[in-house]
Amino acid sequence: MQQHPTRFLNQVALLLFAGLALVLSTVSIADEMPPAVAWDKINNGAIIIDVRTEQEFAAGHLDGAINIPFELVLKQLTKQKIDKDTAIVLYCRSGRRSGIANNDLVEAGFTQTYNGGGFEQLIAHQ
Repeated sequence: MQQHPTRFLNQVALLLFAGLALVLSTVSIADEMPPAVAWDKINNGAIIIDVRTEQEFAAGHLDGAINIPFELVLKQLTKQKIDKDTAIVLYCRSGRRSGIANNDLVEAGFTQTYNGGGFEQLIAHQ
């Protein structure tokens, strides 16, 4: 069964649009994590959580950061009874894992969380 050419072109256009939207959303995510905002929060006493692996953390991390793998952040903060209004800055290598952890916290009702993005970007803007 052969597909109508117009329908095929519409599907191709939709896929291209979806790909472009994904690229643009990745760019906007990076733009939404200015290191200066993270450092302002850190300098004002925010808890700093490095959501990378133990090995990544051991290779270098921000002073004062605690290491909690991204998939365990919500569980650990809940277990430690951290107030949901506590200022928290999360970071990882690129901002992706910290973004996932940040979303989990926001969905659970945390109100002062911030995805600080990538470790290297934070260090470069210290």
